[in-house]
Amino acid sequence: MSGEQSDWRKFSHWGASAEEVTEGPWAERRRLATAMRRVIELLVRSDAPEAELRVAADRLEDYARHLEGHPRNVRYEGFAEASPSGDVRAFFDQSPLIGRANPLAPPLQLEADEAAQRVYGRVRFGSAYEGAPGCVHGGWVAAAFDEALGYAQSLSASPGMTGTLTVRYRNPTPLHTDLAFECWVDGVEGRKVFAGGTLHAGDLLCAEAEGIFVSLQPGRFERLLEARAEREE
Repeated sequence: MSGEQSDWRKFSHWGASAEEVTEGPWAERRRLATAMRRVIELLVRSDAPEAELRVAADRLEDYARHLEGHPRNVRYEGFAEASPSGDVRAFFDQSPLIGRANPLAPPLQLEADEAAQRVYGRVRFGSAYEGAPGCVHGGWVAAAFDEALGYAQSLSASPGMTGTLTVRYRNPTPLHTDLAFECWVDGVEGRKVFAGGTLHAGDLLCAEAEGIFVSLQPGRFERLLEARAEREE
């Protein structure tokens, strides 16, 4: 079990990739994703007039058609989630939870204490993630736990993919508030890695979670890559 909340700020910040990207296509992807997050945040709360919304929709539809004219990147760069990576410094920019180049991601920022097999995270959910009034939708809380616990278990000797995930919601999780995750490895039994974690808003315990991750059998990850490539041909 976790003791007192640790100060995650003292640990090295891996963020969404192994290194900062300051130029080139990935830097621009991150910039575009940041702008798209801002648009999403403003749109879900906007009371703009119909004419202005029509102009914005026309422009976005036009840009979508423009992007369709470019070839798709079929290479698998980095990981879309931390669970099977086996390396907390891997490249995660496409992740739906921590990917800085993915506009769907809040994004959740994670930091690792590899020696203690613990992970610390911070995130602020905006209006697009609302469930109950003023609160983060429970599905997003569970998804964030899946990512954070996946990061923690990836520090073990045999990281795997989520087998089961149990979330106990203790208090509503507030929107537009700095939230802190703390996750750890409870133990390893054969191919199973057991992990636990908490989510706090300041001193308020919002949720707790437990996960069991199952190590991939040899060749399984390669078969997933092959299936992905076949679907995108």
